[in-house]
Amino acid sequence: MAGYMVLIWDDEAAWAVASEQDVEQAMQAHRDFGGRYADALRGGNRLYPSGTATSIQHDRAGITVTDGVFAETKEHIGGYYLVEAADLDEALVIAKAVPCPYGWVELRPVLPASEY
Repeated sequence: MAGYMVLIWDDEAAWAVASEQDVEQAMQAHRDFGGRYADALRGGNRLYPSGTATSIQHDRAGITVTDGVFAETKEHIGGYYLVEAADLDEALVIAKAVPCPYGWVELRPVLPASEY
């Protein structure tokens, strides 16, 4: 079994104007997803909006801490799931089922601590 991180990229502006019904439907879809794939899920959460982020940059001059996200982009990571799957194909089946009405998901294998 291998670990995979499913990053949920969202358009925060779209969420800001979404109707209460659309938001509730999306949240119910996530609850349904969690029930359907409970055996594979090892964690996951919704994140606060990107405006609450703090960026920490390391460089040769030291460490810089700034408010907000580092990248200037329309979409931001709105949540994540950590899944365990037999292989990439199984992880793809799970990732394709993640609800994301205002964005997309990114699937990445997790590098085990024993390999670094």
